Amino acid sequence: MPGRCRWHSCIGHIFPGTRPEETLGRTDDLDLDLDHESIWISYCPMPEGRCDPQHPGLFNSHHRLATPTYPWERLKIGGGTPPILTRHGWMIVYHGVHEVDVPGGPKHPLCYSAGVMILAIEQPHLIRYRSAEPALTPLLHEERHGIVPNVVFPTGVDRRDDLGQPDRFDIYYGMADSRIGVARVDVPEQLPGTEQTDRHALNPPT
Repeated sequence: MPGRCRWHSCIGHIFPGTRPEETLGRTDDLDLDLDHESIWISYCPMPEGRCDPQHPGLFNSHHRLATPTYPWERLKIGGGTPPILTRHGWMIVYHGVHEVDVPGGPKHPLCYSAGVMILAIEQPHLIRYRSAEPALTPLLHEERHGIVPNVVFPTGVDRRDDLGQPDRFDIYYGMADSRIGVARVDVPEQLPGTEQTDRHALNPPT
């Protein structure tokens, strides 16, 4: 995009004292809570016609993209897969954390799930869609038992152009910090409503 700031990445910003373990049990309203780990976006001006490896660009514009909003991400949210362009905008599959209440349950009382955001193409600090419910949550035995139980953590994404399916994306994710799993997301022709989401948006690949 000549003459414009180029979008490079979204980052999870860590505030002191806001790790999930440290916020456990808090009942604050997180809708506008600026003290929890959130997802940020940073811009780096790239002047047209200048590419000097000795003077790389400087990220000097930082914006809070999203904060914990829904119950499944109450304690924190953070980055996951790299942004990838879809028919509706930039898609990221991010992670959210909430506390699990299981009497006599595991020593690790946290649950890591995954949700989807779609960001505007030209202005990626604008969110077009966000999961109100997790798209992927620990259900399988391999996701609930491992080094760190109750964890699905999205990390990689692959658009299946090789299969002639540009709206299909395979999502690679960590399973309880012990294994690597893969799920599938099919981008619909139209985005669901803001408050609508499909609990089974991520399905085993076929």
